[in-house]
Amino acid sequence: MRTRHKPWADDYLKENNQIVELDPFQHKNSWAEVFGNDNPIHIEIGTGKGQFIAGMARQHPDINFIGIELVKSIIVSAVDKVKDSGQDNVLLINEDAKDLRELFGENEVSGVYLNFSDPWPKTRHEKRRLTFHTFLEQYKGILKEDGELTLKTDNRGLFEYSLVSFSQYGMKLKEVNLDLHKEEDPLNIKTEYEEKFSEKGFPIYRCKTSFS
Repeated sequence: MRTRHKPWADDYLKENNQIVELDPFQHKNSWAEVFGNDNPIHIEIGTGKGQFIAGMARQHPDINFIGIELVKSIIVSAVDKVKDSGQDNVLLINEDAKDLRELFGENEVSGVYLNFSDPWPKTRHEKRRLTFHTFLEQYKGILKEDGELTLKTDNRGLFEYSLVSFSQYGMKLKEVNLDLHKEEDPLNIKTEYEEKFSEKGFPIYRCKTSFS
C-alpha cells in the first residue's frame, strides 16, 4: 500500500532533532560522543514506523540504537514511538544509506538488524537485496570483530537466498529459525510487519550470523 505523503514531515523532523540526527554524516567515528557513553551501537536498516527500535531501546538500556529510514512520511511515526518510549538511547536517521561506511567508521557498530527488507524477488534486482555481497561488504566494514547481523523476514525466498549469500561470503551462522513464533521468544521484539504476517499464519524466519 502506498504511503500517504505528509507535507509537514520535514518540519516535524527538525522540531524533534533530539531524536532525529539531521546531519549524521558528520558523526562518523564519533557516535559514542553523540550518545555520551561507550555503550555498544546497534543499527536497524529500514526502521519503518519504529516499533522494533523503540522496543529494543526499552529492553536494552545499555545499548545505543540507531534506526535508519529513508521515507519521511514513515519515519515520523518512528519519532512518535521513540518519544513515547521515553528512552534516550535511540536516535533516528532520515537518509538513504547507500554506503553505511559513510555513516559509520570501521569497528564502530556491534549489531545490524535487517527486518522485513524488500525481497526484490526478480533476478535482475538481486543487487538491491540487502544481503547481496556488496551490502555484506559494507556490514563487515563497520562491524566489530564480534559484531552480529540479524535477519528477520516472512519471505522464504529471501531467507534461503540470504543463507546462501552468508555462506558464500564466509560468514558464520549462529542461529537459523524457520518458525520464530512456534515457540515464543520472550526477548523477541516484533515489528509492525511481523505482527501483521504472524497473525495471518505466516511463519517468520530469523537467522543470526557474524563475520568471525
